[in-house]
Amino acid sequence: MSVQHQEFRGRVARLKTKHAAYAQGYSTHVQSDGLIIMRPHKVRSRVSGKVFLLILAFFMSFKAFLMSVHGFDSYDERVAKLTTGNAVERVGAFVMQSDPVSVWVAAQIGPILR
Repeated sequence: MSVQHQEFRGRVARLKTKHAAYAQGYSTHVQSDGLIIMRPHKVRSRVSGKVFLLILAFFMSFKAFLMSVHGFDSYDERVAKLTTGNAVERVGAFVMQSDPVSVWVAAQIGPILR
């Protein structure tokens, strides 16, 4: 391939990237000299950090609730049974294993639930 053709393909690739960015939306700004500049909107995550932390807090509270209702020993036995299962159950066992935050919350809400 010739050098000119490689440069042309590089320019086309950059234009495709710009076009894809502008397809997500853009805004226009007029500079002080009258030149109109278009800038693509920044892509933002649909799940904000606050929502992620809220889901994490709910999940930790749910684990603490299960620990306090079933008791720590029974909960650990149930999680141990999951470790002998298939791949999905092993992932569930890893996620549901006891952690210091859930144990502390379970110890705090245990007397309230009983």
